[in-house]
Amino acid sequence: MGYFLITLIIFFGHCEDLLGTTLLSRPLVLGPLVGAALGDWQQGTVIGASLELIFMGNIKVGAAIPPDVVTGGVLGTAFAILSGKGAAIALALAIPISILAEMLLSALFVFRSGLNPRFQAYAAAGDCAGIVRLHLVSGFLKPVLMAAVGFISLQLGAGVMKAFLDGIPAWVNTGLQVAGNLLPALGFALLMNLLFRKAVAPYFFLGFLLAAFLKLPVIAIGGLGVIIAVLVTRRGDEGVVEEEVVVAAEGGVALVTKGDLRRIFFRSMLLEANFNFETMQSTGVAYALAPVLKKIYAAKGLGAGAGKEDISAALERHVQLFNTATYGSTLILGLATAMEEQNSKDPEFNAESINAVKLGLMGPLAGVFDSLFWGTLKVIAAGAGTALALKGNVSGVVVFILLFNVPHLLLRYQLTFIGYRTGMRFLQRLSQSNVMDRLSQGAAILGLMVVGAMPATLMNVHTPVLFGGGVGLQGILDQIIPAVLPLGLTFLVYYFVKKGVKTTYLLLGLLALGLVGSLLHLLS
Repeated sequence: MGYFLITLIIFFGHCEDLLGTTLLSRPLVLGPLVGAALGDWQQGTVIGASLELIFMGNIKVGAAIPPDVVTGGVLGTAFAILSGKGAAIALALAIPISILAEMLLSALFVFRSGLNPRFQAYAAAGDCAGIVRLHLVSGFLKPVLMAAVGFISLQLGAGVMKAFLDGIPAWVNTGLQVAGNLLPALGFALLMNLLFRKAVAPYFFLGFLLAAFLKLPVIAIGGLGVIIAVLVTRRGDEGVVEEEVVVAAEGGVALVTKGDLRRIFFRSMLLEANFNFETMQSTGVAYALAPVLKKIYAAKGLGAGAGKEDISAALERHVQLFNTATYGSTLILGLATAMEEQNSKDPEFNAESINAVKLGLMGPLAGVFDSLFWGTLKVIAAGAGTALALKGNVSGVVVFILLFNVPHLLLRYQLTFIGYRTGMRFLQRLSQSNVMDRLSQGAAILGLMVVGAMPATLMNVHTPVLFGGGVGLQGILDQIIPAVLPLGLTFLVYYFVKKGVKTTYLLLGLLALGLVGSLLHLLS
């Protein structure tokens, strides 16, 4: 029964692309579920929080496919609990399993590219139902495939894995525990790579000093970061004049209702269900817009007899390459809806401008919303959640989910309506008032302050080295700069990240450093 439940957890974790990237697939969330399935939810909570620290910067940006923390995290946690070896073994197992599972997922994304001719054929035929059906089927391939892999691994590997783990020498277990304390440096370094720029770099060190010297918790530093970000980015607001917003799709009664826009919002949650290396999120756009496109152009077809052809043309537009941050995608979807409606009413409207606007917005929105959500909101939520979960407190999971998803879902919902109502004038306002640039700057300030606090609060790296007379090196370092070892290690890993060293090599390097440092009594 336990294996079946763990298989269901893997299936659920890989449904992330069907659930709007709500981060329910993170180790912090899945670890307690694995623990509960195996009768030890508290240990599962601690292991999940430990894995979350390591993979905190493990995010999918653009077409980059990171190690699969769902399969690796769930199986690593399960094997660790079944063997009774604890978090250190979970860390050691999760990394290679995640890397192997990543290869399988990359193959799946290549396979999905082969489905694109079928999507294009459905679009050319104006077959909305065909696009919807194939998008959903492809979306469920990932959780079904990875759940099957997980189930087979449990059936074949649990007994063998337990025997193997029982034979591991004590010094290796100790070394793995030390390595587990070092590995979060990679997650922090990856977040720094996303946010760290010369103009906002001082805020990283401000966060570190507040945590290291004043011992402020991460959530307090996050609150202070919000205040500083608001004060810094409000400079120059005095000269900004608010413009009156015009409703999109001028020139007649609006065909699109609030119910239609709500449907687009809900369907946007499946934007990445068929993510592939060729057209990326394109079929998710077609899936989200299909009902409203059918409504808009079917209404036109009643009088003109050209509704079917117009639906086909619209679907063909939206199965072209598209990729942006999922969290801001509804702004583009709402705007595209307004432009499609205007196209259906105005014979002079340039339909090619619809894709031009979509493509033009992809990059800027990705930059803003990736920084805002991956580099800021996720960091704050994970920092607060892991701080509780590392103590075995499952409320940390609830804090993480709510801190991230309440603002995420509210903003995502509102952006659907904003994109539709304001149309092109909204884009002009953003450009004139530099909203995008200021939002990006504020997000970077807040994110860096929180990331700067994390080495001092969430990494436990010490040296047991003693000098003559029993004076400890760690005590001397603490008197100069508390938590300087975690900070130095984070910057060292960041240096290698900037040099383009693969994440896989850095993971293995930190594991080796932990083992060697423990064996030589340099790290503890």
